[in-house]
Amino acid sequence: MTTPEIIDQIHELILEDRRILAKSIAEQLGMSHERIGSIIHEDFYMRKLSAKWVPKCLNANQKRQRCQSSEQLLEFFRRDPNDFLSRLVTMDETCLYHYDPETQQQSMEWRHSGSSHPKKFRVQKSAGKVLASIFWDQDDILLIDYLAKGHTINY
Repeated sequence: MTTPEIIDQIHELILEDRRILAKSIAEQLGMSHERIGSIIHEDFYMRKLSAKWVPKCLNANQKRQRCQSSEQLLEFFRRDPNDFLSRLVTMDETCLYHYDPETQQQSMEWRHSGSSHPKKFRVQKSAGKVLASIFWDQDDILLIDYLAKGHTINY
């Protein structure tokens, strides 16, 4: 039988550790896993959700700047919806990794006729990387810029 005290205990255990398993709660309270699941779902209306990966953790100032930019873009769109996309330029950044691969000539080796080709796997680490900034509009890529080694971008 489930009492209000047991329900409170279950709730306290969940609030102490949001990652606790229903099985662990059941073992601690000497109840069935199914009953614990039922209480969690039907009494607390809870379900277990995985964390969602997000690209960036923005601070309050960055969030405010993004809202202002969005409002400004919306205003531009309201002024002239037909011309909006033709005047919009956007950009993104990506890291490009490069390798010092062995040339085809360097990888050649003697084999008997009928032998299979030797296999070559990419096992070496990247020889380096470069930050590429790409700017484009509705029609085409306007600019690809590569950050010089040792330099940084300040926003």
